Amino acid sequence: MDITLYFEPIDTSKIERDEDYMPTQLGSVIDIHKEEGRFPDLEKIDLAIIGVKEERNAVNNEGCAEAPDAVRNKLYQLFQRGETAIADLGNIIGGNTVEDTYFALSAAVAALVDNNIVPIIIGGSQDLTYANYTAYESLEQTINMVVVGPTFDLGVAGQELNAQNYLSKIILHQPNYLYNYSNIGYQSYFVDVHALELMRKLFFDAYRLGVVQNDIKEVEPIVRNADLLSFDIGSIRQSDAPGNQNASPNGFYGEEACQITRYAGLSDKLTSIGFYEINPTYDNFGQTAHLVAQMIWYFVDGFRNRKKDYPVGDKSKYTKYRVAIQDGKHEIVFYKSKKSDRWWMSIPYPENEEIKLDRHLLAPCSYADYEKACEDDIPDRWLLAFQKLG
Repeated sequence: MDITLYFEPIDTSKIERDEDYMPTQLGSVIDIHKEEGRFPDLEKIDLAIIGVKEERNAVNNEGCAEAPDAVRNKLYQLFQRGETAIADLGNIIGGNTVEDTYFALSAAVAALVDNNIVPIIIGGSQDLTYANYTAYESLEQTINMVVVGPTFDLGVAGQELNAQNYLSKIILHQPNYLYNYSNIGYQSYFVDVHALELMRKLFFDAYRLGVVQNDIKEVEPIVRNADLLSFDIGSIRQSDAPGNQNASPNGFYGEEACQITRYAGLSDKLTSIGFYEINPTYDNFGQTAHLVAQMIWYFVDGFRNRKKDYPVGDKSKYTKYRVAIQDGKHEIVFYKSKKSDRWWMSIPYPENEEIKLDRHLLAPCSYADYEKACEDDIPDRWLLAFQKLG
């Protein structure tokens, strides 16, 4: 598929230091789509930046369409670490309707993922996550989606698609390829108790902000299980990211946000990531744009350090641990990578069932899960994954 027709070159007049970068700054290193007819060669890249200047379905955050160029301004000034082939494909051409923009983004993401290129989407409003999700239809595989956000974005039944109800549209979308949804960092005062109950009924997992901040390392297995990650900048506290009309006094610190995106980069499974709801109108001194640029930098750094150690096939590169719990009623098999020291646990598939979900039978976990099993207690992650398969 020729995706060049979906993109327009970057308006370099909006980039403060265009053509004035040192050789190791990203503005020099990235293959940037600056001129019509000079589209980056997709065969030579690993990561592709996509700007989407779309806000027609934003909720109380008009102005977020201007985010892509604001983030580029800061991103291009950062220095490269190591060598990773990156291209900036420019901005998706806005459609006559928002659905046209969704279609263009979905088609572009599908083509990139199919060619083993990881898209880095800079929105725009977070309803673009829906377009990112529908890109996986052509791949015909069930996927796991992780959203870093202060709420679940379920909205109210019957509403048209917008930035605060896109998850409902994804859940109801047919055909449905969503296997699991995980929320990282929800804040209880923004979440209806019925929404939490729905998460439990669907065997989706949600992690409250305070729990996550208590041990940020436990985010890594959650993110490692994702195919798609959507990051709502509203999940970061206002003092660190003021560029969002829906910003809250509480949320992640900037350092924690960067840690999460580095974990995402390290994940061999993750094939697309998006950053949404950045609004330059409210961004003091470009602080939020600068933070998102650094988050992308950390994602790239994680990507460069991928270990490619997902435990399939030959298990000789893993240490295997068998833990019998509850008087032998259950046995959990753990695998520890000798290359990265990361952990996985095997989820037993129900008997007499055709194995259609084999890529979900090894769940990422942490050493803490192994320790819990050794204490004769079933890890929550294992139980949730087992219930979903059943």
